Amino acid sequence: MKILVAIKRVVDHNVRIRVRPDGSGVETAGVRLSMNPFCKNAVEAAVQLAEAGHADEIVVVSIGPKAATDVILTALAMGAHRGILLETDEALETLAIAKLLAKIVAEETPDLVLLGKQAIDDDSNHVGQMLAALTNRPQATFASEIKVVGPGNKALEVTREVDSGRETVALPLPAVVTADLRLNTPRNAALPMVMKARSKPLAVRPAAECGVDLAPRLVVEKISPPAERVAGKTVGSSSELAAYIAAEVSQMEAL
Repeated sequence: MKILVAIKRVVDHNVRIRVRPDGSGVETAGVRLSMNPFCKNAVEAAVQLAEAGHADEIVVVSIGPKAATDVILTALAMGAHRGILLETDEALETLAIAKLLAKIVAEETPDLVLLGKQAIDDDSNHVGQMLAALTNRPQATFASEIKVVGPGNKALEVTREVDSGRETVALPLPAVVTADLRLNTPRNAALPMVMKARSKPLAVRPAAECGVDLAPRLVVEKISPPAERVAGKTVGSSSELAAYIAAEVSQMEAL
């Protein structure tokens, strides 16, 4: 089995997000960037499938500036075999990203495409579903467990997170699966694997040469931070709490 994993470089999840003073977007200058956490789960899932003997090649692909090679190197250190960067300095919308990934899928013809269920920078949760539609492949989103089943290991059994709990679906390969955080615990690559990753193949190509219309279709008028939360109030007893609630209710009714 050949697995293609799409990964994204985002503001590190431990960094406090700050909006630029002009409201044009999130501040990224001088901010630590790393692999999107859900994408890391997707890479770990691919590596585990390879370790179980179900996959013989893992290709990781990212779309972004030259500096995005750092997240590809992280994936290679985790156990992926080679990487592809579609280089662009433009902030692409999800449809353009899905179309670029569809080009790579057509070239690489993987049996399984893995992605994070969403990116923590915009939380769009679009690309996996769009890619499945563009490539005419069955999909399973929000995966918390993936099993290779069927004669010749040509099918998957995927347990996915849904509003009512969990459901298990079966789908034939080739397929698209998006990873939830509950899928696994991503490994931390040891220093020897990090050094080895630098010798693995990493192809860099301009995204503009893929023949995909990358023009934006949306206009972001303004980005603003959420309102600051009002500090809570500490009370000394349940009776004091009840009196405080009653006073608040009376004040709201008076309005």
